[in-house]
Amino acid sequence: MPVLLGRLAGLSLLLSLAACEPTPPPAEPGEALSGGSTTVQQSAHNAFSLPSANLSPLRRLDFSVGNSFFRNPWVIAPATTTARDGLGPLFNTNACQNCHIKDGRGHPPAADAASAVSMLVRLSIPAGPADQTSLLHAGIVPEPVYGGQLQDMAIPGSAPEGKVRIDYRSVPMHFADGTQVDLRQPTLQISQLGYGPLHPDTQFSARIAPPMIGLGLLEAIPMASILANADPDDANGDGISGRANQVWDDALGKTVLGRFGWKAGQPTLNQQNAHAFAGDMGLTTNLLPRDDCTAAQTSCLQAVNGGQPEVSDEILALVLFYSRNLGVPARRQVDDLQVRRGKQLFNQAGCSGCHTPSFTTRADAAEPELANQLIRPYSDLLLHDMGDGLADNRAEFLASGREWRTAPLWGVGLTETVNGHSQLLHDGRARNLLEAILWHGGEADAARQKVLAFDAEQRAALLAFLHSL
Repeated sequence: MPVLLGRLAGLSLLLSLAACEPTPPPAEPGEALSGGSTTVQQSAHNAFSLPSANLSPLRRLDFSVGNSFFRNPWVIAPATTTARDGLGPLFNTNACQNCHIKDGRGHPPAADAASAVSMLVRLSIPAGPADQTSLLHAGIVPEPVYGGQLQDMAIPGSAPEGKVRIDYRSVPMHFADGTQVDLRQPTLQISQLGYGPLHPDTQFSARIAPPMIGLGLLEAIPMASILANADPDDANGDGISGRANQVWDDALGKTVLGRFGWKAGQPTLNQQNAHAFAGDMGLTTNLLPRDDCTAAQTSCLQAVNGGQPEVSDEILALVLFYSRNLGVPARRQVDDLQVRRGKQLFNQAGCSGCHTPSFTTRADAAEPELANQLIRPYSDLLLHDMGDGLADNRAEFLASGREWRTAPLWGVGLTETVNGHSQLLHDGRARNLLEAILWHGGEADAARQKVLAFDAEQRAALLAFLHSL
C-alpha cells in the first residue's frame, strides 16, 4: 500500500507540473510548406539545389541552364570558351557555387586555408563631407586602394589584394541552471597586402555566403507588408525597432527598399547577382560595366577583358531565373509534440518579434509560380540593432554598424546535412543554433535573457523547433 500511495503521489505531482505547461497548439494547416506550393519535398544533401516544385518541365530547362552558369567555373580571358571568359583580374572565386556550396551556406576559412573561398571581407572608410555621391550609390566609401571588397585571388600578372584568416578567443556564457556554453569571438587578420598599406581608418566586415533558397519568394513579398512591420521609434514599446534600409537601385537610378544581403544593402536579385559577378569574380555586366579595380591597381586596369560585357544580358537573366526559383525544403516533424512546444517557447521568448513567421507574396510576382504564395521565411527583412557583440561598426546605406537584417530561418535545420557544417551568423562565428541565439544582443537581448532562463528540456524543445525549419 505505501508503494502504491507513493506512485499515486508521484503521478499527481507529474500531472500538476504538466498543468503548469500549456499544451502547445497543433501545427497550422500547411505549416510544413515553407514556400507554399513552391516547396520541395527533399531533406537530403541536395535539398537546397532543386527547382520550385510548381515549375513546369519546360521552365525547368531554363532553370538547368541557369544552374550551369551558376555552378561551372569561369576562365581567364582570352579563351576559346568565350561565353565564360573574363575572370578577374582580381577575384574571390571562379564560380558562384564555390561560395554558395550546394546552394547553401558558406563558412569561415580554416586556420591553414589558402584562401577564404566562401567568406569575403567588405572594406570601407568613414565618410567625409565630399563623399555624398558614394554614400548615395554604394552606401559606403570604399577603401581608396583596395575598394569595397578584399579579393584574395588574382590572374597571372596581377597580385592578390591580401590573405584573410580568422583567430578566435573563447567567451563563456551561462544559463540560469549553471550550464556553460563557450562562444567564440572572431578576430580578423589580413596579411600579404598586394598594393601597399590599408587606409588607417579602414572598417572591415567579414561575411559568409548565405543560402540561396527562396530568394525569389522574398523578392515577391509586397513592400507594404515589409514596411508594416517597421517600428523605427519603437512606438509600441516592445523594445524592437525594425528599420527598412533604403538603397540605390542601379537599374532604376533611384533609392528603393533594400531586402537582400546581410544588411539589406541590395534591392533586387538581379542587382545582387551583378554585384556578386563584379566583386566576387571580377566579371562585368551591362549593370556594372567596369572591372572592380582602383586607380592604384594598374595591372588590373590593363588586363585583357572577356568582352563588353563579360556576362551577357542573356546569361545574367538565366542566372536570375535560377536564383529566383531555388525551392525551399519542406519542414520536418511539424506535428511532433516537442517541436510544437519549441515553437511555443520561440514565440514566448519574443523571437518572432523579428523572425516574422509568414507573408503572402504579390499577385504580380516576377515569376507566376511565385505569386500568391503563403510563405514562412521567419524574417521581417528589416534592420535591427544586435548589440556590441555582433557589431561590425561599418555602416551600409541606412544600416548602422550595429544593425543587421533579420536572417531568414527557413532551411536552417538542414545546414549541416547540405553543407557539412552548422556555422551561422554573418561571419560564421556560431558553431550551432544555440551559440547563434546567445550572440543576440541589442533589441534581441530580452529574448536572449528568456532563453538563458530555459532549463535543459526547454532548450531541447526550442532547438527541435529550429531544426525542423
